[in-house]
Amino acid sequence: MTRVLVVYASERGGTAEIAGWIGAGLSGSGLEPDVRPAGSTKTVEGYDAVVLGGALYAGRWHREARRFARRFSGELAARPLWLFSSGPLDHTAEAKTVGPVPGVARLGRKLGARDHATFGGRLAPDARGFLASKIAKRASGDYRDRDRVRAWADEIARELRTVGT
Repeated sequence: MTRVLVVYASERGGTAEIAGWIGAGLSGSGLEPDVRPAGSTKTVEGYDAVVLGGALYAGRWHREARRFARRFSGELAARPLWLFSSGPLDHTAEAKTVGPVPGVARLGRKLGARDHATFGGRLAPDARGFLASKIAKRASGDYRDRDRVRAWADEIARELRTVGT
């Protein structure tokens, strides 16, 4: 069975949930996913493929996602890799394809990522923290599209089954 590490960096849990949805989609397609937070994942050994995601803040990927990519760059470049971002606090990610922010695009090229997807984010109206609370006043809500996430996971599974690892 193909083992897939789905690793994420999330500040308020929205990106973690997206990673869980990806894991469920991969599992439903006959793969063996393991969903883990980036900050506590110590190895990529034993996995045939990796999906790495991070929340976006002020146009940057979550620091734990960036650290994970740097720490395991050699191993990630040697296996099938997909990247995802979450964060737009509106419906743009549903309406059109939103490309990766520049730093994620550079990482994707460096690591040979097969694809990148941007999904809408989630921010509670009572978000804590100076910046988050200011943003929540004008853009709180849940803009994630579970069906789109699932369709992307299905594409990954199809590619892994077709091309193999």
